[in-house]
Amino acid sequence: MIGAPGSGKSMMAKRLPSILPPLTLAESLETTKIHSVAGKLGSRTALIARRPFRSPHHSISSVALIGGGQNPQPGEISLAHNGVLFADELPEFSRSVLEVLRQPLEDRKITISRARYSVEFPCSFMFVASMNPCPCGYYNHPTRQCVCSPGQVARYLNRISGPLLDRIDIQVEIVPVAFEQMSDSRRGERSADIRQRVIRARQIQEERYREYPGIHCNAQMTSALLAEYAQPDAKSLSLLKQAMERLNLSARAYDRILKVARTIADLEGAPVIGVPHIAEAISYRSLDRGTWGTGL
Repeated sequence: MIGAPGSGKSMMAKRLPSILPPLTLAESLETTKIHSVAGKLGSRTALIARRPFRSPHHSISSVALIGGGQNPQPGEISLAHNGVLFADELPEFSRSVLEVLRQPLEDRKITISRARYSVEFPCSFMFVASMNPCPCGYYNHPTRQCVCSPGQVARYLNRISGPLLDRIDIQVEIVPVAFEQMSDSRRGERSADIRQRVIRARQIQEERYREYPGIHCNAQMTSALLAEYAQPDAKSLSLLKQAMERLNLSARAYDRILKVARTIADLEGAPVIGVPHIAEAISYRSLDRGTWGTGL
């Protein structure tokens, strides 16, 4: 999420656990084991029943993030297993710290090898990040003027490498909320109602992949499963081809767009991916290198 200060990025990230499906017994046991090994389990906690939400400070070291040490301990990415890892003010993190996230985001596990030991920790988490669009925070703002030069904006955005950005499925601009909307007394949709839609979509996915051990959601689809369950029709494929050429997207982005489109279709209960699903998934790639803020 990219947007001006106070636009609600952190608030939305912290609400994510409330709309995610409840932990299954297997997930709860696995999460509890990790926190127990790390010494993070409270004395009165027998079993973790809520999805973890970890929000490390941007001054965190690589070892604290991925785990390790003289006596190997799980890091923040493993403590976020089956939950959410939130990186607020992403460009403020050290470049070396951010780059170690690339392999865990792909493999959903982290192998730490040292001279005396080699240990593997699970880290299947939802990675959520937020950032300002520039050092002053008001680039592309609808009402406030940015005081940063184009070079400052480019250097700030370039703190996030292309390979890491390519691994983030949904990249959206958060627009500040107008006063009329903030003062509106009408109640919005409850998190519980949104959660029910998410649960129904997850049930569809679990049924779809019931014959594939270790795969229970669209994010875990392999290339073979993509070809079988996320193949778009001719019109959708043509739209995707145009987007790939226009935005100069990578092969990884192609796979991730299809996974997001499959999930959007599942949320609607649609058996086949259509043009609206592909178009919405493409619109979530707004931060790809060289395209944000240009109207593409």
